[in-house]
Amino acid sequence: MSNGVTFYFMRHGETYLNFFERMQGWANAPLTDRGILDTQRSGRGLANIKFDAVYTSDLMRTIDTANIILAENAHADGLEIIPMQEFREVHFGYFEGLEAPVVWQDIIESVNVEQGLPNGTTEQVEATMNMLKRKDPSGLAENYLEFWNRVESGLLKLLHKHAGTNETVLVVCHGLTIRNLLHGLVADFEVGQEHLHNASVSIVQYREGQFRLLALNQTDHFAD
Repeated sequence: MSNGVTFYFMRHGETYLNFFERMQGWANAPLTDRGILDTQRSGRGLANIKFDAVYTSDLMRTIDTANIILAENAHADGLEIIPMQEFREVHFGYFEGLEAPVVWQDIIESVNVEQGLPNGTTEQVEATMNMLKRKDPSGLAENYLEFWNRVESGLLKLLHKHAGTNETVLVVCHGLTIRNLLHGLVADFEVGQEHLHNASVSIVQYREGQFRLLALNQTDHFAD
Protein backbone atom coordinates (compact mmCIF):
# COMPACT_ATOMS: atom_id res chain seq x y z
CA MET A 1 0.00 0.00 0.00
CA SER A 2 1.31 3.46 -0.87
CA ASN A 3 2.15 6.03 1.75
CA GLY A 4 -0.38 8.71 2.67
CA VAL A 5 -0.98 11.43 5.23
CA THR A 6 -3.60 11.78 7.97
CA PHE A 7 -5.10 15.15 8.88
CA TYR A 8 -6.75 15.89 12.22
CA PHE A 9 -8.95 18.93 11.55
CA MET A 10 -9.90 20.45 14.92
CA ARG A 11 -12.33 23.28 15.54
CA HIS A 12 -11.08 25.87 18.02
CA GLY A 13 -12.41 26.02 21.58
CA GLU A 14 -15.52 28.01 22.43
CA THR A 15 -15.11 31.80 22.38
CA TYR A 16 -17.26 34.54 23.85
CA LEU A 17 -18.73 35.30 20.42
CA ASN A 18 -19.65 31.61 20.11
CA PHE A 19 -21.23 31.72 23.56
CA PHE A 20 -23.36 34.75 22.68
CA GLU A 21 -24.24 33.26 19.26
CA ARG A 22 -22.65 36.05 17.26
CA MET A 23 -21.22 35.86 13.75
CA GLN A 24 -17.49 35.20 14.07
CA GLY A 25 -15.41 34.97 10.94
CA TRP A 26 -12.32 37.15 10.77
CA ALA A 27 -13.42 38.91 13.97
CA ASN A 28 -11.87 37.39 17.06
CA ALA A 29 -12.73 36.79 20.69
CA PRO A 30 -10.90 35.02 23.54
CA LEU A 31 -11.72 31.49 24.61
CA THR A 32 -14.27 31.13 27.39
CA ASP A 33 -13.48 29.15 30.55
CA ARG A 34 -15.54 26.31 29.08
CA GLY A 35 -13.62 26.66 25.81
CA ILE A 36 -10.33 26.26 27.65
CA LEU A 37 -11.60 23.30 29.68
CA ASP A 38 -13.04 21.46 26.67
CA THR A 39 -9.84 22.04 24.72
CA GLN A 40 -7.83 20.60 27.61
CA ARG A 41 -10.16 17.58 27.66
CA SER A 42 -9.74 17.15 23.91
CA GLY A 43 -5.98 17.45 24.26
CA ARG A 44 -5.86 14.84 27.01
CA GLY A 45 -7.82 12.44 24.84
CA LEU A 46 -5.27 12.96 22.04
CA ALA A 47 -2.26 13.00 24.35
CA ASN A 48 -0.71 9.86 22.87
CA ILE A 49 -1.21 10.87 19.23
CA LYS A 50 2.17 11.83 17.77
CA PHE A 51 1.62 14.82 15.51
CA ASP A 52 4.40 15.46 13.02
CA ALA A 53 3.28 19.02 12.25
CA VAL A 54 0.76 21.54 13.62
CA TYR A 55 -0.96 24.26 11.61
CA THR A 56 -3.58 26.83 12.59
CA SER A 57 -5.28 29.79 11.01
CA ASP A 58 -3.66 33.11 11.90
CA LEU A 59 -6.55 34.03 14.22
CA MET A 60 -5.72 33.93 17.91
CA ARG A 61 -8.53 31.56 18.93
CA THR A 62 -6.99 28.76 16.87
CA ILE A 63 -3.43 29.49 18.04
CA ASP A 64 -4.58 29.50 21.68
CA THR A 65 -6.40 26.20 21.10
CA ALA A 66 -3.33 24.60 19.52
CA ASN A 67 -1.12 25.71 22.42
CA ILE A 68 -3.49 24.06 24.90
CA ILE A 69 -3.58 20.85 22.83
CA LEU A 70 0.21 20.68 22.68
CA ALA A 71 0.52 21.35 26.41
CA GLU A 72 -1.44 18.12 26.98
CA ASN A 73 0.42 16.07 24.35
CA ALA A 74 3.10 13.54 25.27
CA HIS A 75 5.02 14.02 22.01
CA ALA A 76 4.95 17.81 21.59
CA ASP A 77 8.61 18.57 22.25
CA GLY A 78 10.04 20.54 19.35
CA LEU A 79 6.71 20.99 17.57
CA GLU A 80 6.19 24.45 16.13
CA ILE A 81 2.75 25.95 15.52
CA ILE A 82 2.58 27.34 11.98
CA PRO A 83 -0.22 29.92 11.48
CA MET A 84 -1.65 30.21 7.96
CA GLN A 85 -4.00 32.94 6.77
CA GLU A 86 -5.44 30.47 4.25
CA PHE A 87 -7.23 28.56 7.02
CA ARG A 88 -9.21 31.50 8.42
CA GLU A 89 -12.95 31.20 8.87
CA VAL A 90 -15.30 32.58 6.21
CA HIS A 91 -15.17 36.38 6.16
CA PHE A 92 -18.68 37.61 7.05
CA GLY A 93 -18.00 41.26 6.22
CA TYR A 94 -20.76 43.59 7.47
CA PHE A 95 -22.36 40.71 9.40
CA GLU A 96 -19.39 40.12 11.72
CA GLY A 97 -20.56 40.29 15.33
CA LEU A 98 -24.29 40.29 14.54
CA GLU A 99 -26.74 37.71 15.92
CA ALA A 100 -25.97 34.49 14.06
CA PRO A 101 -29.44 32.88 14.21
CA VAL A 102 -31.04 36.03 12.76
CA VAL A 103 -28.47 36.44 9.98
CA TRP A 104 -28.49 32.78 8.91
CA GLN A 105 -32.29 32.55 8.96
CA ASP A 106 -32.55 35.54 6.62
CA ILE A 107 -29.82 34.23 4.29
CA ILE A 108 -31.21 30.69 4.09
CA GLU A 109 -34.79 31.89 3.58
CA SER A 110 -33.61 34.15 0.75
CA VAL A 111 -31.83 31.21 -0.91
CA ASN A 112 -34.88 28.97 -0.51
CA VAL A 113 -37.27 31.58 -1.93
CA GLU A 114 -35.02 32.36 -4.87
CA GLN A 115 -33.74 28.88 -5.71
CA GLY A 116 -35.64 26.29 -3.65
CA LEU A 117 -32.56 24.17 -2.98
CA PRO A 118 -32.62 21.24 -0.52
CA ASN A 119 -30.61 21.79 2.67
CA GLY A 120 -27.10 20.36 2.77
CA THR A 121 -26.61 19.88 -0.96
CA THR A 122 -23.58 21.18 -2.82
CA GLU A 123 -25.68 23.78 -4.59
CA GLN A 124 -27.31 25.02 -1.37
CA VAL A 125 -23.98 25.37 0.46
CA GLU A 126 -22.53 27.45 -2.35
CA ALA A 127 -25.70 29.49 -2.83
CA THR A 128 -25.84 30.37 0.88
CA MET A 129 -22.33 31.83 0.86
CA ASN A 130 -23.00 33.64 -2.39
CA MET A 131 -26.20 35.15 -0.94
CA LEU A 132 -24.26 36.34 2.12
CA LYS A 133 -21.91 38.19 -0.22
CA ARG A 134 -24.81 39.68 -2.20
CA LYS A 135 -26.54 40.97 0.94
CA ASP A 136 -23.38 42.49 2.45
CA PRO A 137 -23.50 46.28 1.91
CA SER A 138 -19.74 46.51 2.51
CA GLY A 139 -18.95 43.92 -0.16
CA LEU A 140 -16.28 42.40 2.09
CA ALA A 141 -17.97 39.05 2.81
CA GLU A 142 -16.54 36.10 0.90
CA ASN A 143 -18.58 34.20 -1.63
CA TYR A 144 -18.02 30.47 -2.06
CA LEU A 145 -15.41 30.73 -4.81
CA GLU A 146 -13.37 33.36 -2.94
CA PHE A 147 -13.44 31.24 0.21
CA TRP A 148 -12.65 27.97 -1.55
CA ASN A 149 -9.74 29.37 -3.57
CA ARG A 150 -8.18 30.66 -0.35
CA VAL A 151 -8.59 27.47 1.66
CA GLU A 152 -7.65 25.18 -1.22
CA SER A 153 -4.38 27.06 -1.68
CA GLY A 154 -3.53 26.32 1.97
CA LEU A 155 -4.42 22.66 1.63
CA LEU A 156 -2.27 22.32 -1.49
CA LYS A 157 0.69 23.66 0.48
CA LEU A 158 0.14 20.99 3.14
CA LEU A 159 -0.21 18.23 0.54
CA HIS A 160 2.95 19.38 -1.23
CA LYS A 161 4.86 19.07 2.04
CA HIS A 162 3.23 16.04 3.69
CA ALA A 163 1.61 13.81 1.05
CA GLY A 164 3.20 10.37 0.95
CA THR A 165 5.03 10.81 4.26
CA ASN A 166 2.72 8.71 6.46
CA GLU A 167 2.73 11.66 8.84
CA THR A 168 -0.08 12.79 11.12
CA VAL A 169 -0.85 16.50 10.85
CA LEU A 170 -2.98 18.62 13.20
CA VAL A 171 -4.84 21.54 11.62
CA VAL A 172 -6.70 23.77 14.10
CA CYS A 173 -9.13 26.05 12.33
CA HIS A 174 -12.85 26.87 12.17
CA GLY A 175 -16.27 25.28 11.94
CA LEU A 176 -17.34 26.40 8.48
CA THR A 177 -13.81 26.08 7.17
CA ILE A 178 -13.69 22.41 8.19
CA ARG A 179 -17.23 21.63 7.00
CA ASN A 180 -16.60 23.20 3.60
CA LEU A 181 -13.20 21.52 3.31
CA LEU A 182 -14.80 18.13 3.88
CA HIS A 183 -17.59 19.04 1.49
CA GLY A 184 -15.06 19.93 -1.19
CA LEU A 185 -12.69 17.02 -0.69
CA VAL A 186 -14.55 13.90 0.39
CA ALA A 187 -16.60 12.15 -2.28
CA ASP A 188 -20.34 11.95 -1.55
CA PHE A 189 -19.99 13.98 1.66
CA GLU A 190 -22.87 16.36 2.32
CA VAL A 191 -22.42 18.90 5.10
CA GLY A 192 -26.07 18.85 6.13
CA GLN A 193 -26.98 20.96 9.15
CA GLU A 194 -24.70 19.26 11.68
CA HIS A 195 -22.91 21.74 13.92
CA LEU A 196 -19.24 21.00 14.50
CA HIS A 197 -18.55 21.07 18.23
CA ASN A 198 -15.81 23.24 19.65
CA ALA A 199 -12.54 21.30 20.12
CA SER A 200 -13.96 18.38 18.09
CA VAL A 201 -11.82 16.54 15.55
CA SER A 202 -12.64 15.35 12.06
CA ILE A 203 -10.04 12.97 10.68
CA VAL A 204 -9.25 12.69 6.96
CA GLN A 205 -6.73 10.39 5.29
CA TYR A 206 -5.23 11.24 1.89
CA ARG A 207 -3.84 8.31 -0.08
CA GLU A 208 -3.43 7.61 -3.79
CA GLY A 209 -5.12 10.87 -4.74
CA GLN A 210 -8.26 10.20 -2.68
CA PHE A 211 -9.55 11.71 0.56
CA ARG A 212 -11.28 9.37 3.00
CA LEU A 213 -13.22 10.52 6.05
CA LEU A 214 -12.26 8.49 9.13
CA ALA A 215 -14.10 10.50 11.81
CA LEU A 216 -16.52 13.43 11.84
CA ASN A 217 -17.14 15.89 14.68
CA GLN A 218 -15.54 13.51 17.18
CA THR A 219 -15.76 14.42 20.86
CA ASP A 220 -15.91 10.98 22.50
CA HIS A 221 -12.15 11.14 23.03
CA PHE A 222 -12.54 14.01 25.54
CA ALA A 223 -10.87 12.99 28.81
CA ASP A 224 -11.20 14.55 32.27
